[in-house]
Amino acid sequence: MNYEQIAFTEAVKKLQELYGSRMAYERMEKGYGEEGFTAAEVDFINNRDSFYMASISQSGYPYIQHRGGPKGFVKVLDDCTIGLVDFSGNKQYISAGNAADNSKVSLIMMDYPQRARLKLFADIKIVGISENPDLFQLMDPEEYQHKAERMLIFSVKGYSWNCPQHITPRYTVEEIESAFAERNGYVQSLEEELRRLRMLGGK
Repeated sequence: MNYEQIAFTEAVKKLQELYGSRMAYERMEKGYGEEGFTAAEVDFINNRDSFYMASISQSGYPYIQHRGGPKGFVKVLDDCTIGLVDFSGNKQYISAGNAADNSKVSLIMMDYPQRARLKLFADIKIVGISENPDLFQLMDPEEYQHKAERMLIFSVKGYSWNCPQHITPRYTVEEIESAFAERNGYVQSLEEELRRLRMLGGK
């Protein structure tokens, strides 16, 4: 699962040598990394509500798509495989078409509040729902309103964590409400106490 062995092409290595970072990255390239996902990656992936995927078109240009769903819509299937149900969208089918021609994709998963970023190289496989109904039942988010079209299975070839530098923290409405829940409860209790004292004072 050595991300660097895939990412560090000869052109990349030349630039690393030019700007003085080659020695440090060479150590990472020589076997640094896990054979598969650790508990940290499994927990991170299983808690995502979105990610970005780059596929390669026949024109040679990469296409980057945002994929979203309920938290946990991406499932870790084993220590080197993840999958998800592909929801019906605008029906352009650019990513699906690219995958049919070139299975190599790149994924970026973000946790903005924690300023964490996980990058993955993978081979994508498109699986029909009727081809593996048991797998579909495992991955399909039943309580989420959607129309399922197919399944996407990713065989991960390498992953790497990025540093938090330049990641601006961003929060969902749910995260903000959770963060302020205790404070809001305290304010509510004060307001109720104030109303009680006012009633006593009016007697």
